[in-house]
Amino acid sequence: MSVNVIIAGPRGKMGFEAIQMVMNEPRFQLVACIDRKNNGKQLKDIPGFPNLETPIYQDLEECFHDVKADVFVDLTVPDFAYEHTKAAMHYDIRPVIGTTGFTEEQLEELHNLASDKKIGCIIAPNFAIGAILMMKFSQMAAKYFPDVDIIEKHHDNKLDAPSGSAIKTAELIRETRKPKHQGHPDEKEVIPGARGADVDGMKIHSIRLPGLVAHQEVIFGASGQTLSIKHDSINRESFMEGIKLSIEAVIELDGLVYGLENIL
Repeated sequence: MSVNVIIAGPRGKMGFEAIQMVMNEPRFQLVACIDRKNNGKQLKDIPGFPNLETPIYQDLEECFHDVKADVFVDLTVPDFAYEHTKAAMHYDIRPVIGTTGFTEEQLEELHNLASDKKIGCIIAPNFAIGAILMMKFSQMAAKYFPDVDIIEKHHDNKLDAPSGSAIKTAELIRETRKPKHQGHPDEKEVIPGARGADVDGMKIHSIRLPGLVAHQEVIFGASGQTLSIKHDSINRESFMEGIKLSIEAVIELDGLVYGLENIL
């Protein structure tokens, strides 16, 4: 059975890679793109894009109304992704969301909507399989190493900090780690923020520099030893296998799943 896919954000680096992935997957069919430019054109009309007659829409509602789709892949920014996700589910199109920055209230509302409509929805802070394994290994280690710092590094155009991956890692670690204040009880930040963001005593540090893609290291410390669990995405192709898996999995779901680890 063919899976009809709409992609939002085709001109972004992730969106462009996703188009290539969908083209190379025999079961997937790219039926439309959503873009704030190029309304009314086709992908083949955009320099550098594949020779496809895929229509481009600026208006989300118009696209969902006109195009028969099974899955909606959003690779835009948090300001748009939340409304996009709600709209897709209202049209019975299953969202696969690769945008981070959702609030807890937004996630709860989307979870309730997916449950009420009994429709699949996947929101993944990270689509790289290696990054998911890094998070799960860190969750296992935190039971024995409660002193932990998370260092995440991304390109300088990333809008949110900490990254969704770092937040998700901290959430998984909290499930096995007891809250603990790290460092000296009387330590003082000479420059505010020097010790990083605090989550139950563990620290998260965000680095934004050109030349980076997506990188995270989780460092554990104990008496006489340290443990580092690290993952690097060298390019955005590393995320495509996770998007492919999500498109296949969301068809079978009847609710919202937050985090790729829940479908592996």
